[in-house]
Amino acid sequence: MKNLILFILRNHYVLLFILLESVSFVMVVRYNSYQHTSFINSSSAVAGRVNSVFSTVNNYLSLNQRNQELNDELARLRTMMPESSKIDTLAAQTAFDSVYTQQYEYLPCRVISNSVKSANNFLTLDIGSKHGVEPGMAVVSAMGAVGVVKAVSPNFSSVISLLNQNLKISAMLEKSGYFGSLGWEGGDYRIANLEDLPGHITVRKGDVVITSGYSTIFPKGVMIGNVESVTAHGVNGFMSASVRLSVDFKRLSNVQVVRNLLKKEQLELQEMSENE
Repeated sequence: MKNLILFILRNHYVLLFILLESVSFVMVVRYNSYQHTSFINSSSAVAGRVNSVFSTVNNYLSLNQRNQELNDELARLRTMMPESSKIDTLAAQTAFDSVYTQQYEYLPCRVISNSVKSANNFLTLDIGSKHGVEPGMAVVSAMGAVGVVKAVSPNFSSVISLLNQNLKISAMLEKSGYFGSLGWEGGDYRIANLEDLPGHITVRKGDVVITSGYSTIFPKGVMIGNVESVTAHGVNGFMSASVRLSVDFKRLSNVQVVRNLLKKEQLELQEMSENE
């Protein structure tokens, strides 16, 4: 209190000046219509700018949560789509209607580690075995195929990225249905190579490349990318195509792990057929 009194005594002229200026300003604004209107308009503009800044900051801070909500919703919708089910044809004949059996389930998650500069790149996800993730499951994003789960712990998963020279997946040209083997050969992280395409077919720049579904990993029809260029191989009658990947691996944040609910049954049948 003593310090406050000393401060006022030392600066009483300045404080008196500020007080009189404030009173004068209030009186001018209050009793003059033009100044009053100008002040109201100016204060509204300033308040609007401040609110806009706060709104922008708030939207930015909540963006990650919103992305996670959208990823969860995308996983739920993908699980419900007809492509995630198979038609039980026997039941269809009996009931005169199509009966679907759920085949794929999508588990939403976040990428917490990623690389694109190595010859063999990996990702780490924030879900693991206690969430139902197992090695060999596909990983996709809203833009397309991402990779395959390599190993899991209770809370995390390691994923072989498409940008890994040890990973090959079955891919097909959406328009013609011809399939081949797609892999990354290093270099440009945006380009992969689709090999073993028949030499007699027509492939054009821009043709859509999707997963073939010829495995227990990726469902059929997941976007991979678009043909960038074609190279013919006269020796064996096949050709290859450079594919610009639809997924930007430098911007990955939200993905889904694909669980094939009928994988065990399919593998057991294939093994039985091979042993006969």
